[in-house]
Amino acid sequence: MPASKTIRRHRISTPQAQKTSGVIEVDHPLIRHHLTQLRDERTSPSEFRTLVRRLSTLLAYEATKDLLDRDEPIRTPNCEHVGRALSERIGLVPILRAGLGMVDPILDLIPTAEVWHLGVYRDEATAKPIEYYSKIPATEPVDTALVVDPMLATGGSAVAALTTLKAWGVQNLKLLSIIASRDGVRAIEDQFPHAQVYVCAIDPTLNDRKFIIPGLGDAGDRIFNTGRHE
Repeated sequence: MPASKTIRRHRISTPQAQKTSGVIEVDHPLIRHHLTQLRDERTSPSEFRTLVRRLSTLLAYEATKDLLDRDEPIRTPNCEHVGRALSERIGLVPILRAGLGMVDPILDLIPTAEVWHLGVYRDEATAKPIEYYSKIPATEPVDTALVVDPMLATGGSAVAALTTLKAWGVQNLKLLSIIASRDGVRAIEDQFPHAQVYVCAIDPTLNDRKFIIPGLGDAGDRIFNTGRHE
């Protein structure tokens, strides 16, 4: 079985290297297994957090395959050796609050990544995103930004985050979400066609409250054990 299923993919040019863009639904037995447990309403908050970590690691592995690296001379216990080391500045951008659950497993893979927080919440009456917190600086953008949010529902929060990062000057934009809706995917494709989007599953629809169906409820509530599990 192939490691990933390409929904839409094409090549774009950057000053440093060729990067891919589009939406990739990562299809893997481990992802399907952990995702089923994540969706289950009986899953406890502690196990839910563990599953988010596992799925975030698998997504990040796929999403970082095109990061640039360079020669790194070292000495092993036996001899001189030239290995490889990352050569890009990587920014990890969690959309608060649910995105925090995806940060630590990705930092385990990229411990040199910078973490920049964005606070965006959805107005319950309009379903529109409202930014309430940002630590994005005005200058010296990272080379590649990984925006993380477990759910891509309407796409409003993700579009707001990507807009902020584009204004910062980030050239390579990547969005990592565990579950997306078709509406959310279309919103990113329409407004950020050169971004990369990696998801574990694309669900068919949204309900009247703009929750993904079948989805998993409110990811933030289930990660932090607050409120009802919708």
